[in-house]
Amino acid sequence: MTVTIYDVAREAKVSMATVSRVLNGTAVVKDDTKQRVLDAIARLGYRPNAVARGLASKKTRTIGVIVPDVSAAFVAEVVRGIEDIAAMYDYHIMLTNSDAQVSREVNLVGTMWEHQVDGLIYMTNRLRKEHVQAFEQAQIPVVLCATEDPERRIPSVNIDNRQAGRDAASYLLSRGCRRIAYVTLIPGTSVLADRRGIGVESCIPDEQLLRIELRDGRYETALPLIKDLLRDNRVDGIVAASDELGLASIHAVQDLGLSVPADVKVIAFDNTRLATMVRPELTVIAQPMYDFGAVSMRLLTKLLNEEPVDDYTVTLSHNVVERGST
Repeated sequence: MTVTIYDVAREAKVSMATVSRVLNGTAVVKDDTKQRVLDAIARLGYRPNAVARGLASKKTRTIGVIVPDVSAAFVAEVVRGIEDIAAMYDYHIMLTNSDAQVSREVNLVGTMWEHQVDGLIYMTNRLRKEHVQAFEQAQIPVVLCATEDPERRIPSVNIDNRQAGRDAASYLLSRGCRRIAYVTLIPGTSVLADRRGIGVESCIPDEQLLRIELRDGRYETALPLIKDLLRDNRVDGIVAASDELGLASIHAVQDLGLSVPADVKVIAFDNTRLATMVRPELTVIAQPMYDFGAVSMRLLTKLLNEEPVDDYTVTLSHNVVERGST
Protein backbone atom coordinates (compact mmCIF):
# COMPACT_ATOMS: atom_id res chain seq x y z
CA MET A 1 0.00 0.00 0.00
CA THR A 2 1.08 3.60 -0.59
CA VAL A 3 2.90 5.15 2.36
CA THR A 4 1.33 8.47 3.40
CA ILE A 5 2.43 11.43 5.47
CA TYR A 6 0.15 10.07 8.22
CA ASP A 7 2.17 6.83 8.33
CA VAL A 8 5.41 8.80 8.65
CA ALA A 9 3.97 10.93 11.45
CA ARG A 10 2.80 7.86 13.35
CA GLU A 11 6.15 6.10 12.90
CA ALA A 12 8.11 9.15 14.07
CA LYS A 13 5.60 9.91 16.86
CA VAL A 14 5.07 13.48 15.67
CA SER A 15 2.25 15.42 14.05
CA MET A 16 1.66 15.52 10.31
CA ALA A 17 2.33 19.26 10.51
CA THR A 18 5.82 18.52 11.83
CA VAL A 19 6.48 16.08 9.00
CA SER A 20 5.29 18.74 6.55
CA ARG A 21 7.64 21.32 8.10
CA VAL A 22 10.59 18.93 7.72
CA LEU A 23 9.73 18.16 4.10
CA ASN A 24 9.11 21.75 3.04
CA GLY A 25 11.58 23.53 5.30
CA THR A 26 8.88 26.04 6.19
CA ALA A 27 9.78 26.28 9.90
CA VAL A 28 12.56 25.42 12.34
CA VAL A 29 12.31 21.87 13.74
CA LYS A 30 14.48 20.56 16.57
CA ASP A 31 17.39 18.48 15.29
CA ASP A 32 16.40 15.30 17.12
CA THR A 33 12.79 15.60 15.92
CA LYS A 34 13.92 16.25 12.36
CA GLN A 35 16.17 13.19 12.49
CA ARG A 36 13.28 11.00 13.74
CA VAL A 37 11.18 12.15 10.80
CA LEU A 38 13.97 11.52 8.29
CA ASP A 39 14.61 8.07 9.76
CA ALA A 40 10.90 7.22 9.51
CA ILE A 41 10.85 8.38 5.88
CA ALA A 42 13.84 6.15 5.10
CA ARG A 43 12.38 3.09 6.89
CA LEU A 44 8.98 3.38 5.25
CA GLY A 45 10.26 4.42 1.81
CA TYR A 46 7.96 7.43 1.79
CA ARG A 47 7.93 9.53 -1.37
CA PRO A 48 6.27 12.95 -1.01
CA ASN A 49 3.54 13.72 -3.52
CA ALA A 50 4.68 16.77 -5.49
CA VAL A 51 1.14 18.03 -6.10
CA ALA A 52 0.16 17.63 -2.44
CA ARG A 53 3.31 19.46 -1.39
CA GLY A 54 2.50 22.14 -3.92
CA LEU A 55 -0.94 22.66 -2.39
CA ALA A 56 0.65 23.19 1.01
CA SER A 57 3.71 25.22 0.06
CA LYS A 58 2.35 26.74 -3.18
CA LYS A 59 5.49 25.39 -4.89
CA THR A 60 5.92 22.13 -6.78
CA ARG A 61 9.61 22.57 -7.74
CA THR A 62 8.47 21.87 -11.31
CA ILE A 63 9.25 23.99 -14.38
CA GLY A 64 7.16 23.77 -17.54
CA VAL A 65 9.12 23.70 -20.82
CA ILE A 66 7.22 24.23 -24.08
CA VAL A 67 9.16 23.64 -27.32
CA PRO A 68 8.13 23.59 -31.01
CA ASP A 69 9.66 20.20 -31.91
CA VAL A 70 11.24 18.01 -29.26
CA SER A 71 12.82 15.80 -31.94
CA ALA A 72 14.89 18.66 -33.42
CA ALA A 73 18.62 18.48 -32.68
CA PHE A 74 18.70 22.17 -31.78
CA VAL A 75 15.89 21.78 -29.24
CA ALA A 76 17.44 18.65 -27.71
CA GLU A 77 20.66 20.53 -26.92
CA VAL A 78 18.73 23.47 -25.43
CA VAL A 79 16.70 21.13 -23.21
CA ARG A 80 19.92 19.54 -21.97
CA GLY A 81 21.03 22.93 -20.70
CA ILE A 82 17.66 23.51 -19.02
CA GLU A 83 17.74 20.12 -17.30
CA ASP A 84 21.27 20.46 -15.98
CA ILE A 85 20.62 23.81 -14.32
CA ALA A 86 17.17 22.73 -13.12
CA ALA A 87 18.73 19.75 -11.33
CA MET A 88 21.40 22.00 -9.81
CA TYR A 89 18.66 24.11 -8.21
CA ASP A 90 16.48 21.12 -7.27
CA TYR A 91 13.79 21.61 -9.91
CA HIS A 92 12.17 19.06 -12.19
CA ILE A 93 11.01 19.88 -15.71
CA MET A 94 7.77 19.02 -17.48
CA LEU A 95 8.56 18.98 -21.21
CA THR A 96 5.92 19.23 -23.92
CA ASN A 97 5.84 19.61 -27.69
CA SER A 98 3.70 22.28 -29.40
CA ASP A 99 4.30 21.39 -33.08
CA ALA A 100 4.74 25.16 -33.59
CA GLN A 101 0.93 25.57 -33.66
CA VAL A 102 -0.22 28.77 -31.98
CA SER A 103 -3.48 27.33 -30.64
CA ARG A 104 -1.68 24.37 -29.13
CA GLU A 105 1.03 26.61 -27.67
CA VAL A 106 -1.60 28.75 -25.94
CA ASN A 107 -3.49 25.70 -24.66
CA LEU A 108 -0.27 24.23 -23.26
CA VAL A 109 0.27 27.33 -21.14
CA GLY A 110 -3.08 26.55 -19.51
CA THR A 111 -2.12 22.90 -19.10
CA MET A 112 1.09 23.87 -17.36
CA TRP A 113 -0.85 26.18 -15.05
CA GLU A 114 -3.24 23.34 -14.17
CA HIS A 115 -0.22 21.22 -13.21
CA GLN A 116 0.90 24.02 -10.87
CA VAL A 117 4.32 24.57 -12.43
CA ASP A 118 6.33 27.23 -10.62
CA GLY A 119 7.56 28.84 -13.84
CA LEU A 120 7.72 28.41 -17.59
CA ILE A 121 10.49 28.30 -20.22
CA TYR A 122 9.01 28.94 -23.61
CA MET A 123 10.27 28.42 -27.16
CA THR A 124 8.20 29.55 -30.13
CA ASN A 125 8.89 30.61 -33.70
CA ARG A 126 7.06 33.91 -33.25
CA LEU A 127 5.63 35.51 -30.12
CA ARG A 128 2.04 36.63 -30.71
CA LYS A 129 -0.50 38.54 -28.63
CA GLU A 130 -2.27 35.26 -27.84
CA HIS A 131 0.89 34.01 -26.13
CA VAL A 132 1.27 37.18 -24.07
CA GLN A 133 -2.39 37.02 -22.99
CA ALA A 134 -1.94 33.40 -21.91
CA PHE A 135 1.15 34.32 -19.86
CA GLU A 136 -0.74 37.15 -18.17
CA GLN A 137 -3.62 34.85 -17.26
CA ALA A 138 -1.31 32.17 -15.88
CA GLN A 139 0.47 34.70 -13.63
CA ILE A 140 3.66 32.66 -13.35
CA PRO A 141 7.22 33.72 -14.24
CA VAL A 142 8.06 33.11 -17.93
CA VAL A 143 11.41 33.19 -19.74
CA LEU A 144 11.57 33.10 -23.54
CA CYS A 145 14.36 30.81 -24.74
CA ALA A 146 15.94 31.36 -28.18
CA THR A 147 12.89 33.51 -28.87
CA GLU A 148 12.49 37.27 -29.15
CA ASP A 149 9.87 39.61 -27.70
CA PRO A 150 10.08 42.68 -29.95
CA GLU A 151 8.53 44.83 -27.21
CA ARG A 152 10.85 43.45 -24.49
CA ARG A 153 7.94 42.77 -22.13
CA ILE A 154 9.01 39.23 -21.25
CA PRO A 155 12.46 38.11 -20.04
CA SER A 156 14.36 36.37 -22.83
CA VAL A 157 17.64 34.71 -23.80
CA ASN A 158 18.82 34.87 -27.42
CA ILE A 159 21.60 35.96 -29.77
CA ASP A 160 21.67 39.10 -31.91
CA ASN A 161 20.08 37.51 -34.97
CA ARG A 162 20.43 40.56 -37.21
CA GLN A 163 24.16 40.64 -36.54
CA ALA A 164 24.34 36.88 -37.10
CA GLY A 165 22.75 37.39 -40.53
CA ARG A 166 25.23 40.14 -41.33
CA ASP A 167 28.11 37.93 -40.25
CA ALA A 168 26.97 35.06 -42.48
CA ALA A 169 26.60 37.29 -45.53
CA SER A 170 29.85 39.15 -44.89
CA TYR A 171 31.68 35.86 -44.55
CA LEU A 172 30.53 34.62 -47.97
CA LEU A 173 31.35 37.96 -49.56
CA SER A 174 34.84 37.76 -48.04
CA ARG A 175 35.23 34.34 -49.66
CA GLY A 176 34.55 35.81 -53.11
CA CYS A 177 30.83 35.00 -53.50
CA ARG A 178 28.91 37.49 -55.62
CA ARG A 179 25.53 35.81 -56.26
CA ILE A 180 24.08 34.54 -52.98
CA ALA A 181 20.83 32.74 -52.12
CA TYR A 182 19.19 32.94 -48.71
CA VAL A 183 17.24 29.76 -47.90
CA THR A 184 14.73 30.60 -45.18
CA LEU A 185 11.11 30.38 -44.06
CA ILE A 186 8.21 32.40 -45.46
CA PRO A 187 8.34 35.88 -43.88
CA GLY A 188 6.27 36.04 -40.71
CA THR A 189 6.78 32.37 -39.90
CA SER A 190 9.82 32.79 -37.67
CA VAL A 191 10.96 36.05 -36.10
CA LEU A 192 14.52 34.70 -35.84
CA ALA A 193 14.72 33.81 -39.54
CA ASP A 194 13.24 37.22 -40.38
CA ARG A 195 15.83 39.02 -38.25
CA ARG A 196 18.65 37.05 -39.89
CA GLY A 197 17.21 37.90 -43.28
CA ILE A 198 17.35 41.60 -42.46
CA GLY A 199 21.01 41.15 -41.57
CA VAL A 200 21.75 39.24 -44.78
CA GLU A 201 19.95 41.83 -46.93
CA SER A 202 21.82 44.70 -45.27
CA CYS A 203 25.12 43.34 -46.62
CA ILE A 204 24.18 42.07 -50.07
CA PRO A 205 22.83 44.35 -52.85
CA ASP A 206 19.41 43.33 -54.20
CA GLU A 207 20.82 42.39 -57.60
CA GLN A 208 23.19 39.90 -55.94
CA LEU A 209 20.65 38.27 -53.59
CA LEU A 210 18.09 35.55 -54.28
CA ARG A 211 15.60 34.11 -51.76
CA ILE A 212 14.03 30.70 -51.33
CA GLU A 213 11.09 30.94 -48.92
CA LEU A 214 9.81 27.70 -47.44
CA ARG A 215 6.59 26.77 -45.62
CA ASP A 216 8.67 24.72 -43.18
CA GLY A 217 12.33 24.12 -42.41
CA ARG A 218 12.49 20.47 -43.41
CA TYR A 219 15.20 18.96 -45.58
CA GLU A 220 12.75 17.24 -47.92
CA THR A 221 10.81 20.47 -48.49
CA ALA A 222 13.91 22.50 -49.28
CA LEU A 223 15.89 20.09 -51.49
CA PRO A 224 13.82 20.26 -54.72
CA LEU A 225 13.33 24.03 -54.42
CA ILE A 226 17.05 24.66 -54.04
CA LYS A 227 17.72 22.45 -57.06
CA ASP A 228 15.21 24.47 -59.12
CA LEU A 229 16.90 27.71 -58.13
CA LEU A 230 20.36 26.42 -59.01
CA ARG A 231 19.18 25.17 -62.41
CA ASP A 232 17.75 28.57 -63.32
CA ASN A 233 20.31 30.90 -61.73
CA ARG A 234 24.03 31.20 -61.36
CA VAL A 235 24.66 31.05 -57.62
CA ASP A 236 28.07 30.83 -55.93
CA GLY A 237 27.01 31.13 -52.28
CA ILE A 238 24.12 29.98 -50.07
CA VAL A 239 23.12 31.18 -46.60
CA ALA A 240 20.82 28.58 -45.00
CA ALA A 241 18.65 29.43 -42.00
CA SER A 242 19.45 26.15 -40.18
CA ASP A 243 21.80 23.17 -40.32
CA GLU A 244 19.05 21.04 -41.86
CA LEU A 245 18.60 23.56 -44.66
CA GLY A 246 22.39 23.71 -44.99
CA LEU A 247 22.48 19.96 -45.62
CA ALA A 248 19.74 20.31 -48.21
CA SER A 249 21.78 23.05 -49.90
CA ILE A 250 24.95 20.94 -50.07
CA HIS A 251 23.08 17.94 -51.46
CA ALA A 252 21.20 20.06 -54.02
CA VAL A 253 24.51 21.38 -55.36
CA GLN A 254 26.02 17.89 -55.49
CA ASP A 255 22.93 16.34 -57.11
CA LEU A 256 23.35 18.78 -60.00
CA GLY A 257 26.94 17.67 -60.54
CA LEU A 258 28.47 20.77 -58.98
CA SER A 259 31.02 20.98 -56.18
CA VAL A 260 30.89 22.40 -52.66
CA PRO A 261 32.83 24.61 -52.08
CA ALA A 262 34.50 25.00 -55.51
CA ASP A 263 31.28 25.99 -57.32
CA VAL A 264 28.99 26.98 -54.45
CA LYS A 265 29.92 27.82 -50.87
CA VAL A 266 27.40 27.12 -48.09
CA ILE A 267 27.04 28.59 -44.61
CA ALA A 268 24.19 27.82 -42.17
CA PHE A 269 23.01 28.61 -38.64
CA ASP A 270 22.99 26.50 -35.45
CA ASN A 271 25.97 24.05 -35.26
CA THR A 272 24.06 20.93 -34.28
CA ARG A 273 25.54 17.45 -34.82
CA LEU A 274 24.15 17.53 -38.36
CA ALA A 275 26.81 20.06 -39.34
CA THR A 276 29.57 17.45 -39.02
CA MET A 277 27.53 14.55 -40.43
CA VAL A 278 27.73 15.74 -44.05
CA ARG A 279 30.66 15.93 -46.49
CA PRO A 280 32.04 18.46 -46.80
CA GLU A 281 31.31 19.45 -43.23
CA LEU A 282 29.14 22.53 -42.86
CA THR A 283 30.44 26.01 -42.01
CA VAL A 284 28.07 27.60 -39.52
CA ILE A 285 27.13 30.59 -37.45
CA ALA A 286 27.33 28.68 -34.18
CA GLN A 287 24.62 29.38 -31.64
CA PRO A 288 25.21 28.55 -27.95
CA MET A 289 22.39 26.02 -27.80
CA TYR A 290 23.25 24.51 -24.42
CA ASP A 291 23.74 27.99 -22.97
CA PHE A 292 20.33 29.08 -24.27
CA GLY A 293 18.79 26.46 -21.99
CA ALA A 294 21.18 26.87 -19.07
CA VAL A 295 20.96 30.68 -18.95
CA SER A 296 17.17 30.63 -19.40
CA MET A 297 16.79 28.26 -16.47
CA ARG A 298 19.14 30.30 -14.27
CA LEU A 299 17.26 33.49 -15.14
CA LEU A 300 14.00 31.77 -14.22
CA THR A 301 15.38 30.67 -10.82
CA LYS A 302 16.29 34.30 -10.14
CA LEU A 303 12.75 35.39 -10.93
CA LEU A 304 11.29 32.62 -8.75
CA ASN A 305 13.53 33.48 -5.81
CA GLU A 306 13.21 37.24 -6.31
CA GLU A 307 16.97 37.60 -6.78
CA PRO A 308 18.42 40.73 -8.41
CA VAL A 309 18.46 40.57 -12.23
CA ASP A 310 20.86 42.82 -14.14
CA ASP A 311 19.16 42.46 -17.52
CA TYR A 312 15.88 40.77 -18.39
CA THR A 313 16.90 40.58 -22.06
CA VAL A 314 20.04 38.44 -22.27
CA THR A 315 22.01 38.42 -25.54
CA LEU A 316 24.54 35.60 -25.87
CA SER A 317 27.43 35.59 -28.31
CA HIS A 318 27.64 33.67 -31.60
CA ASN A 319 30.64 32.92 -33.83
CA VAL A 320 31.63 31.56 -37.22
CA VAL A 321 32.87 27.96 -37.24
CA GLU A 322 34.67 27.44 -40.54
CA ARG A 323 34.51 23.99 -42.15
CA GLY A 324 34.77 22.38 -45.58
CA SER A 325 31.61 23.81 -47.14
CA THR A 326 33.30 27.19 -47.63
